[in-house]
Amino acid sequence: MGLTVAGLKARGSGTFRTAELGYGWGMLTMEHLAELVEQHRPATAARVREFSIGGRPFPFNSKPAIMGVINLSADSWYRESVCLSAAQAIERGRVLAAQGAALVDVGAESTLAHAARADEAAQNSRLLPVVRGLREAGILVSVETYQPAVTRACLEAGANVLNLTGTDAGDELFRMVADHDAAVILCYVQGRNVREVGDFDSSSDPIEPMRRYFARQIERAVRNGVQKILLDPGLGFYYRNLQDSAVRVRHQMTTFLNTFRLRTLGFPICHALPHAFEFFGPEVRCAEPFFAVLAALGKTDLFRTHEVPRTRAVLETMGVF
Repeated sequence: MGLTVAGLKARGSGTFRTAELGYGWGMLTMEHLAELVEQHRPATAARVREFSIGGRPFPFNSKPAIMGVINLSADSWYRESVCLSAAQAIERGRVLAAQGAALVDVGAESTLAHAARADEAAQNSRLLPVVRGLREAGILVSVETYQPAVTRACLEAGANVLNLTGTDAGDELFRMVADHDAAVILCYVQGRNVREVGDFDSSSDPIEPMRRYFARQIERAVRNGVQKILLDPGLGFYYRNLQDSAVRVRHQMTTFLNTFRLRTLGFPICHALPHAFEFFGPEVRCAEPFFAVLAALGKTDLFRTHEVPRTRAVLETMGVF
């Protein structure tokens, strides 16, 4: 891969600084991993809450889980996950479950900046038939949205998880989740939602701002009765200044390897595995399995991936799945 500082500069804008979005390491080495562990050794022993979703237990401390992806927006660029009819989406959900996905995440609006916005009516018209069909098939369903009306309709249709990609209307959404004994994935978003963000504001150690954000969101969710919580650090797909491939991949690698530090908040971590098309080119379908290795080293609990069988094979090879 050649993921050195020089290599990243050559592929990016040339503005990358060694200390930016990380600890100043120039190449991912055993020495870097050892230093990371020594700096935060107590966090490596952190344990997280385990719970059942839709009657299925998730023993996160002993075995992570995989979440497959279905995109109902034609704007989503990962073509293998795009389904433009309910029947197609339900069939893909069945395949993902057979391949090893414990849950299937369904979204009706792409997070890409140029993608068309989907209002509540459009999202519900796409999502509800799929949610109902997957639940009838016994498949656990996560719905990605930040719209209250969409959340309510999907939970009533049987959705098991709200993949919350916004910060508005938090109390109302959390009460809905609690009322349906569902789980929530809290996504780290610097803005109202993933479609309304500017530049990514980071420190040299991006984990501490995330820790503060998640602590506030956890307190808010618990106050409204939610007990089943996962934390998603967000990996910068939608921030303007992380469109530069070198900077974005550096941030993603740093976040993956530092995941274990966020587990000290007491809740499992969900990661959406990235694509890095600029680096992988025609082998882009190998990108998510590659990043799964880094995510597993950082003790990720739930792997959100378009490539379920490839990611499962990697995790089984590593002995963590």
